[in-house]
Amino acid sequence: MNGRWILGLGALLLVGCSGEATGDDVPLGEATEGGEAALAGEAPAKVLDLTNWKVTLPTGSSEKPKEVTQPSLATFSVDPYFKVNPAGNGVQFRAPTNGVTTSGSGYPRSELREMKAGGKSNASWSTSSGTHTMIIDEAITAVPKKKKHVVAGQIHDANDDVIVIRLEFPKLFVDINGDEGPTLDANYVLGKRFTVKFVASAGKIKIYYNDASSPAYTLSKKTSGCYFKAGAYTQSNCDKEDSCGASNYGEVNIYGLKVTHQ
Repeated sequence: MNGRWILGLGALLLVGCSGEATGDDVPLGEATEGGEAALAGEAPAKVLDLTNWKVTLPTGSSEKPKEVTQPSLATFSVDPYFKVNPAGNGVQFRAPTNGVTTSGSGYPRSELREMKAGGKSNASWSTSSGTHTMIIDEAITAVPKKKKHVVAGQIHDANDDVIVIRLEFPKLFVDINGDEGPTLDANYVLGKRFTVKFVASAGKIKIYYNDASSPAYTLSKKTSGCYFKAGAYTQSNCDKEDSCGASNYGEVNIYGLKVTHQ
């Protein structure tokens, strides 16, 4: 992640967030001396601060995908599912259509799940108390060949997904627990970088797209057991595809990730 992007996102944070950060806040990752290219081949935690995250991968045994938590996550990388991208400025998340799924889903993922206390326990918060913000700077870089659907960021509560950013290529839009919300980009081009911000406060969840000062969508929702997720949640599998395997996948690159709880 380069300094220009940090400054740009910092400006966005000043516009979109207020108040003091708490001890559970996750700061932006910092590039090592030598620039972005020096990070290629390093662990993703060198690009993104993953202190309060764990990752679920599309590998493992049936309905028991591999999960990596802290402190192992600090040095973990696996090609091609979870690694620093070749440019060294982001993290590649890839989930093939034949990937292992959780018991609660038929779709594979390479996805971060929010944690707390330095990654020791699951994050769990309420939309009715405090202000909870996640900003992702990302690009969706690949979709499955037939069912071209990928989820690239979400809020989940104790029971189900609440609101997600979804690409049904080429339409990028807000999905509200299976109901289609507003379109963010009607003709999204794979690899196009964008920023999405989730803000949950006072029983409402607001979604901001790129540098907009007004939310693209506001959902009135009082719920608890909430946590953020970010990465590639491929919305297809072998039952949906004509060909299924490692070369047929959804993929997301994340260049910056910031979570605050106030």
